[in-house]
This record gives sequence, structure tokens and C-alpha cells, in this order.
Amino acid sequence: MTKSNLHNSRASFELNGKTYYYYRLEALKEAGIADVSRLPYSIKVLLESVLRQYDNYVIKEEHVNNLAKWAEGADPEGEVPFKPSRVVLQDFTGVPVVVDLASLRSAMKELGGDPSKINPEIPVDLVIDHSVQVDKYGTPDALQANMDLEFERNAERYKFLKWAQTAFDNFRAVPPATGIVHQVNLEYLAPVIHVKQNEDGSFEAYPDSVVGTDSHTTMINGLGVLGWGVGGIEAEAGMLGQPSYFTIPEVIGVKLTGKLPNGATATDLALKVTQVLRKRGVVGKFVEFFGPGVATLPLADRATISNMAPEYGATCGYFAIDNETLNYLRLTGRDEEHVQLIEKYLKENNMFFDPNFEPVYTDVLEIKLDEIEPNLSGPKRPQDLIPLSEMKKRYREAVVAPMGVQGFGLTEDEFSKTSTIKFADGEELEMPTGAVAIAAITSCTNTSNPYVLIAAGLVAKKAVELGIKPPRWVKTSLAPGSKVVTGYLKDSGLQDYLDQIGFNTVGYGCTTCIGNSGPLLPEIEEAIKSKDLFVTSVLSGNRNFEGRVHPLVKANYLASPPLVVAYALAGTVDIDLQKDPIAKDKNGNDVFFNDIWPSSEEVYAILNKVVTPELFKKEYETVFTANEKWNAIETSTESLYTFDENSTYIQNPPFFQGLSKEPAPIQELKGLRVIAKFGDSITTDHISPAGAIGKDTPAGKYLQEKGVAIRDFNSYGSRRGNHEVMMRGTFANIRIRNQIAPGTEGGFTTYWPTGEVMYIYDAAMKYQEQGTGLVVLAGNDYGMGSSRDWAAKGTYLLGIKTVIAQSYERIHRSNLVMMGVLPLQFMPGENAETLGLKGDETISVNLTDDVKPRDILTVTAVSPDGKVTEFKALARFDSEVEVDYYRHGGILQMVLRNKLAGK
Repeated sequence: MTKSNLHNSRASFELNGKTYYYYRLEALKEAGIADVSRLPYSIKVLLESVLRQYDNYVIKEEHVNNLAKWAEGADPEGEVPFKPSRVVLQDFTGVPVVVDLASLRSAMKELGGDPSKINPEIPVDLVIDHSVQVDKYGTPDALQANMDLEFERNAERYKFLKWAQTAFDNFRAVPPATGIVHQVNLEYLAPVIHVKQNEDGSFEAYPDSVVGTDSHTTMINGLGVLGWGVGGIEAEAGMLGQPSYFTIPEVIGVKLTGKLPNGATATDLALKVTQVLRKRGVVGKFVEFFGPGVATLPLADRATISNMAPEYGATCGYFAIDNETLNYLRLTGRDEEHVQLIEKYLKENNMFFDPNFEPVYTDVLEIKLDEIEPNLSGPKRPQDLIPLSEMKKRYREAVVAPMGVQGFGLTEDEFSKTSTIKFADGEELEMPTGAVAIAAITSCTNTSNPYVLIAAGLVAKKAVELGIKPPRWVKTSLAPGSKVVTGYLKDSGLQDYLDQIGFNTVGYGCTTCIGNSGPLLPEIEEAIKSKDLFVTSVLSGNRNFEGRVHPLVKANYLASPPLVVAYALAGTVDIDLQKDPIAKDKNGNDVFFNDIWPSSEEVYAILNKVVTPELFKKEYETVFTANEKWNAIETSTESLYTFDENSTYIQNPPFFQGLSKEPAPIQELKGLRVIAKFGDSITTDHISPAGAIGKDTPAGKYLQEKGVAIRDFNSYGSRRGNHEVMMRGTFANIRIRNQIAPGTEGGFTTYWPTGEVMYIYDAAMKYQEQGTGLVVLAGNDYGMGSSRDWAAKGTYLLGIKTVIAQSYERIHRSNLVMMGVLPLQFMPGENAETLGLKGDETISVNLTDDVKPRDILTVTAVSPDGKVTEFKALARFDSEVEVDYYRHGGILQMVLRNKLAGK
């Protein structure tokens, strides 16, 4: 047994005159460890990773053996030390990652170490896709105008990223206006099987695996590449050679049977999967799709379903590699010899998908594809499925339902409200309650899927032929996920029809789905504000959380691209699309849904003609060099970045100030005050918003003090490289409700020493001046949503020492630990209410240096009248290494100390 050949697993095969070495899973069965043949395919990928990277230091024999025994009942507390093959970043979350790397280099030099040791050790690709906003729309020059504004607003960030491209090894940047990170990953970046050349001329082959700083990294699982979203801090650790540790996952098998019926789309299926799996509860678990129905799904449909894994709560939604995967790789212009290698490797290692084979799973659910119907979801959460046939009824119920995740607490009077829009050209329109203010074909979920985009184009074509178009109050936009989409829409002639009804291309990037929907026309905003009119959006995205899409749009519905076009034409969600007329045609006749809805045969007739390998090859051969604006950016070639103290975009974060060479012991938390008390489903959007910056908020006031005009604020997401902006934006979402600041909406709290209600940031700074640590109390699913590192970083910088919640979403819990914040969990059946906690208590936690993963700790809360409430809470350190992260004050501090020590 050697370091590189545990259980004699290293083997080889020949292909096209070359020798390829690989790590054979069957060797574990031959060594008497376990029968690995019935493992889920996703577990096999994890097992290969630890087997290949076994070093008896970070990855030990017990890790390999325990994972091999998964089907026999592995230790539920067993850990997987996972080292991915590569990392993908987008610019919102990527900028702070690169800022931290630059800061690490500076800190390394200050502490007498070698800055060049701070360098990615595995390939890293950053795709600049989150900075484009829909300022201009519905015109032929919208794309160019929005790109010009994007470069103008983000010049400093782009200069910084251009510097990083030269300063760091193993780092590439895909320029702006190219595509969405997940679609570029799917169509171009993912090798599926990696090949490395050994010194003797032979080759090493192993499965691709990836972590990304965007939660929808999971989309790549549709291609058979195991991957998921992590916080930026966790991605940085992976880039620097540190593994991600997580407990051996449960795997929920989803058996797909039948075939999608005519008229149903992958979006409809993905929304149904989201509803079913959220109900089942799959947070922290792998989901793997199997069964005969898999073979009926095109690769793009699988990617749509995998993309939505964060919405159904799973770590990943995995489709193993089969002939359809290989066909997709050929379609997207991958090299034929490499495709042959992928097939050979997987069959040699018993990892090629067999639709008739059922692995062992933790639990199995079945979804019958032939029962899927057109769906939407909303108005506030992606898991709240609404069949199209019930949409009008459910919308009306939501308007008057009590305020909550599915209600707005309004009265029946709301339905009769209208507001007059006075357009600049003199036209006046009455905009009703329920009006669709934004109709956006957007986001990675759907813009990678040719079927739904061609279907949207066909709806547009039929609308143009009938002489109908959306009302003027609808802001229409099309943001393709890659230039390939534009290629096939143009080649089919459908882009012309989309343009004629206002769905001109506005940019290549993640727009409306992340809040980059841009402003509505001033006269429309005025009409909404003047009557506080209840308006809606319909978008082909994956997120519809409160306050995310646009501050004035209250209800947001996820739908397939063709449904987005249909609702845009109707101009309202207060309509039964399947029964009511949508509009009048040019002859005055009623137009119904069936008049504009294409059949599957119509869609495939076009798809099979225009989606070709030549198109993919043409668009991707110049992917890194095609944007002349990017090429023209001049930047430094120095290895250390010179931070500008006056910058409002890029600042050196204070994470390493006063860092000692050795960590201090873990100590009890004493005298904490409650800064926030929340209910269930507080998302990372609530904690760290990525939308507009309000002029009267702490972040807005900071920018104005720095001389930034309000029109140049840009978004929170674009300023993620500046901790001063981001910590002021933490808990600043316009829709967040803090129970200890009753009657308020937004980032307010009660500052207990005076009883004054103020912004959370302002109170936190006052507490910091006094040396008082803070605590957040919360309900279930705390931190659900995007993998936002700033939700944890902002929490840390505000001085919050612990969060006590009923349950956590996977990524945010992990990020809190990695920032040195203690995640505590109420014991089953308990929460702040059952314990009588009002939020005005002073709280202490009996934490000691010998704390172990998942220890039960005692928390003491003392109310102002002296009443003492003592309760137990679970320390959500889920592995030994997480205790070490916490001890060091965070993972970055630990990495820096290790690099200084030569580890």
C-alpha cells in the first residue's frame, strides 16, 4: 500500500494509443472493504475523489473505507474531506474572493511570509455575469447601451479582476457580455473527465467535480459533474488546497417514469420537483435522479432540474452520465477523442448510467413525468407551486391572505384599484392591480434550454402574426445565458418576432433574477407609488424572494419563458390564461392561450435544425478575447495589489488586523445582547441583499459621504469588494421584519441600553464601542437562499458572536463557522417563543476550548427584571475541522497561519 495506491486501486487502460491511469472502485470490493457496485452514482464520484487523493494526512483510510460502506450503513457522523477538481466564480461573489486572496498576499508579506504561496492550487474560472442591469429595454440598442453602462459603473472592479487574471496562476476570467456562469460552465468549461499528463508521458484520468460561489453551481450535475455552491470563503479554502469537510450525505433517489406530455416544459417539471422535494425535506442531502424517465429527458432539461437544487434545498440534484450526456458534449463542440475517453473511463470504472439499474438509496420518491402540467410558483418562494389552471385563484387568495410567505394581508378593495400612467408622449393608461410590471426571460435556469427559448420565440411569432403585443406598463427583457442562444434564435428567425413585442436582448448575464431588473419608467413608478398599487412580475428565474426582483413589485412568479411571454401579452396575472381571452387581435377578435401556444413538434422542428455543434464552436473559440472593451482595460502586472483608500468598490478587509501567529483558546461568550429576532425562512437575501442601495440607508449615507452621487450607487452586489458598504447592507433588506423593532420593515432594531429604534448597523457600532457582543435569534431554515459569503462576513463584522436558530440551510451554517461565528440550534420542540425569550435579555453561552462537534451547550438568558432562563442548544460544528476554523477565528485566518508555518 502506498500513498497513491490504496487497496491496489491504481489501474490503467489504453485508448487511441495512449495509456490512462485511474483509480478503480472495484478494488475496494476485492480488498474486502465493501461491495461498491450498488452505490449511488454521486457517492461513487465522492469515493473516487478520496481514494485518488488519499494521503494519510488530510484524507485517511477511514474516510475511504467508511464512504465505501455507504450502502451497508456508513457511520452517519463520518466525514468526507472533499477536494474538488476546480472552482467556478461569478463576479458578485468572485470579487470578494479575489479581494481576500489579494488581502491574504498583503498579510502574508506583513507577517514575513512569502506572498507567492497565496495562489490557487486548482483551476479557477471566473465568469463576469452578475453586473449587467436592465436600464434600457425594448429597443435594438438595448444590449450595447446596457453594456456601456455596465463598463462605466464597474470600471474599477473590472480593472481589479483583469489584474487578478495576470497576478494569479490557474485563474481565468470570462469577460462581461459573454454569458451566465452556469451556462458557460455547462456548454464549455466542464471537461467532465479531467486528464493530466504524468512525467513519464502517461495520463491520469479522473472525474470532474466543482464547487462554485453561486448556489446554482448545481446546474452542472445535469451533465454528470458533481458540484454545488459554497460560500466564497469555502471556495477560497479549496483554491488554497484545503478540503471542504461535510458529513457523509444521505442520498434521496428520485425515480422518473413516463415522458413529459405535449405542452409541458422542463421549467414546469423543475417547479414540481422543487415542491415535492421541499415537502420531503432534503436540506443537506444529495438528490439523484434515476429510472426509465431519465432517458426521455434531453440534457438541457436535466440541467434545468439540477439548477433548482438550492430551491428544493438539496446539496445537489445529480444525473449520472449516459449516452444523452455524450451526445450533448458532441452537440456543444467538445473534442470527439475526449468524448470517447469519457465513455471509456466511466464504463471501466462502472460509473456509466444504466436506466434499468436501481442503486441503494436512503429513500426513494417517484415523479411521473406524464402527469406534469404547466406550472408557476410564487408569490414569494420557489417551492410554492401553482398549476397554471389555478393561477388566477391563487393570486387572488395571496393578495388577501394574512401577511406571510404566501400572503400580503390586503383587503378585497385592492382588486378594484387602478392607477393612471401619464406617458411622456401624452398617452394615458389605467394600470390595474395585478398588472405585470416586469416580464423577464432571464436566469441560468432556463436560458440554457433551447426548447423553452424556442417555445418563447414561437409564442412571440404567433402574437406578431395576430397583431398583439404587451401593454406599455410591462417591462420586457431577454437576457440569454450565452451568445449561442442569440445564434439559434437569429438563425431560426424567432429573435425578430421577440424584438417586435419588446423582448430585445438586454445583456448576457444574470439580470432580473438577482434584482438587476433596472428601473421602471419614471411615469410607471410614479403611478405605482401614488396609489401604492399592487403590481407583479413574471420571470423565468429561480428566485422570487421578497424585495429581490424590484422594490415596487410585491408578488413575483417563476414561469417558463413561453409563459413569461404569454403573461406579458396579457399584462396581468389576474387572468385565467386557459379560459379568458388574452387580448384582441388586429381584427378585433379574442385571442386565447391555445392560439399562441406552440406544440412540442413545432419546437423540435426548429430546434433540430438550428442548434448545431458549429454554432457552439464558433461562439466559444474566442470566449476569452471577443470583448474589445475588456481587452482595452489597462492594469498593473505587480503580484501585490495596491489598495486605494478612497475606493468605494475595492477595500482591504479587516479580517487579518492584529492577527497573532497562534490562535487563542476558545472562551465562554458572555453578556451578549440580541440585535435581531426573526421568524422562519430568513434568507440570505434578507441578511445580505444584492439589490438597490437606498439613499437614506447606512450604506447610502456612507457612499454620499464618499462623494458618490445617488445615480452612481450601483447595487450591493457590485460593491461586494468593499466591506464598508457590505457590513452596512447586512440585515438591510427592505422587506425584513425584526421582531424586536415592532411596526418597522427594513433593517431596524431596538438598541437596548436606550430603547431607541435605529438601523441595525448603527446599533451594532454602538455595541462594538462598548465591547458588547451580539446574538441573533431565529426560526427554521435560517440562511436559505444563495451562497452569499457576505451574509456571514457581514454578520461577523457587525460583532455578532452567535446565531441561535431552529434549523439552518447548509451553506449559510457552514459560512458562519468559517467566519468564526458560532451557529447554535435550539433543541427539538424549542424556540425563542416556547422559551419565553423576548429579545431584551442578556445572553451567555458556556463555551470552552474542549468543545466537540455537535456538543450540547448551556445558554443562559437574563431578562431586565432579573429572570433567568437556562436552556440547552446544539453546537452546529459538524466536523472537527470546523472547531479548528472557529478556534482560529475563521478559515482564512487558519489558512494564513498554516501557510506561514509551511503546512
